[in-house]
Amino acid sequence: MSALAGKQVLILPEGTRRLVGRDAQRMNILAARVISEAVRTTLGPRGMDKMLVDSLGDVVITNDGVTILKEMEVEHPAAKMLVEVAKTQDDEVGDGTTTAVVMAGELLHEAERLLDQSIHPTVIASGYRLAAEKAQELLKKIAEPVKIDDDAALKKIAITAMTGKKAEGSKDILSDLAVKAVKQIAEKTDGGYVVDIDHIGIEKKPGESTDDSMLIQGVILDKERVHPGMPKRVKNAKIALLDCALEIKKTETDAEIRVTSPDQLRAFLDEEESILKGMVERVAKTGANVVICQKGIDDLAQHYLAKAGIYAVRRAKKSDMEKLARATGGRIVTNLEDLTSDDLGEAGLVEEHKIGEDKLTLVKECKNPKAVGILIRGGTEHVVDEVERAIHDAISVIGAAIEDGKIVVGGGAPEIELSKRLREYSETVGGREALAINAFANAVESIPRTLAENAGLDSIDILVDLRAKHEKQDGKYFGINVFTGKISDMMKEGVVEPLRVKSQAIKSASEAAIMILRIDDVISASKKETPPPKGPSEGEGLDEE
Repeated sequence: MSALAGKQVLILPEGTRRLVGRDAQRMNILAARVISEAVRTTLGPRGMDKMLVDSLGDVVITNDGVTILKEMEVEHPAAKMLVEVAKTQDDEVGDGTTTAVVMAGELLHEAERLLDQSIHPTVIASGYRLAAEKAQELLKKIAEPVKIDDDAALKKIAITAMTGKKAEGSKDILSDLAVKAVKQIAEKTDGGYVVDIDHIGIEKKPGESTDDSMLIQGVILDKERVHPGMPKRVKNAKIALLDCALEIKKTETDAEIRVTSPDQLRAFLDEEESILKGMVERVAKTGANVVICQKGIDDLAQHYLAKAGIYAVRRAKKSDMEKLARATGGRIVTNLEDLTSDDLGEAGLVEEHKIGEDKLTLVKECKNPKAVGILIRGGTEHVVDEVERAIHDAISVIGAAIEDGKIVVGGGAPEIELSKRLREYSETVGGREALAINAFANAVESIPRTLAENAGLDSIDILVDLRAKHEKQDGKYFGINVFTGKISDMMKEGVVEPLRVKSQAIKSASEAAIMILRIDDVISASKKETPPPKGPSEGEGLDEE
């Protein structure tokens, strides 16, 4: 060691920042809590909205937690972990993103108090893990069953998800659309039902009222017919789904055709024409009167299709083609030679529908379609965007409820019940972990407290009343009615949500909090500065006088 005396040893590159021990923990907890506080005021039916303006000046107005966090340009690595919590919650359930982030922030806030009491992060993490496992077990006990044919319960789930968003005024109509759409695409399996909400196509167009939104028993294509001579409406449609171009194939390599006389050119053009005509005849021979093509359709082929009275759409998206196959019962054909009448899909009506300046193709009245479309209307673009987010939440939670067959009440009732039972559980654990389990119980209680605060109520009085109700035998359904400011039975009020919303929120929040807690060293490299773009050299490109 004496040999190194007076010598500077550089291990990390110049400009690297390093935070160690308590400083690293404090900084990470602070960053995560800032993210949590940013979305806290949006929680619940009385939550406020955020206006987000990006670098290009585009505006988003929403109170949807995951949308807010995706639009925010978050730099801090610990804060990014909370953004990931919201994204995971959105992917898994589609709702409860704000709940998950608020809970993660509170867990870290409670952990900070324990760290100040010199309790080791590993002990806190261990206690949190025990509490999270117990919470999952307790949630299953307080959950109630729900069946796919219980339309009233499913509608209540959808309305709960949409309450507090801009779609609230039309929640009855929209919830009805969402329930019908999800039930239509739900597939029965041995173990229950599987719901893939990707089979519900959502198209949004400003104009009209939100009440004019509609469910299409089929698919909405954001495309118009390729030729004005084609029919606008086709009843009893027989639909050919083509994943091949109705065009002359170009050669793979650069080829050169030498034409020495007008006759040769005429023959060449005639051959092209006859090939295209043959393609259209092959389609028409199968009995198809509608063609949906994933690739291009040549101008001449369009002419022949129009003459044959066939409605055609080109360059349809792959996802739309898959939905069409599920909705119409047709098969996607990749080689025109293989197209037969058995491959055709069926729909009661295919029509071109004009909304403002845009034209859509609606494939409607399919028999028992396994893919459906929802057309969302609204006064302005911002309203339509927010209604789309509300519909997405609604169909996600209905799908989760049908798949799991379990629901819990809302209004902060399950959180208060969990908090009460976790405190009882902490007494059986003992030791320092018991402190962490109690801290977890406090963090869970932050949800009803935030709901009360956002509704302008006294959170302390509300929590005292709630705890008193939940101490009674039949009090587990009591939560906050933010509209009346009173405590009431949430099951009777119809405020219900899927069990998965709560269980996933606790799972994601606790795992993120534990991961952040266990970090005691943050080494961040210096940022490489990108040189500014070079402008024209002096005098270059300027007009001389």
